[in-house]
Amino acid sequence: MTLSEFVKEKRSSIKLTQKELAEKAGVGLRFVRDLEQGKESLRMDKVNQIFKLFGYEVGPVLIERKTDTI
Repeated sequence: MTLSEFVKEKRSSIKLTQKELAEKAGVGLRFVRDLEQGKESLRMDKVNQIFKLFGYEVGPVLIERKTDTI
């Protein structure tokens, strides 16, 4: 599941409009729209402001790599 899909699903499940989500999270409406449309570069602090409303947080995840790929 992508970030955009996750946010759309969570927002819909609590019956908020994009505008209402933006207001509750303290971010701009344009940011919510960009996030839900899958914009590739987003400020992670703002993503976490939205995720916090859903009880989640974005953070680093270790990716297992072969030692000869770097």
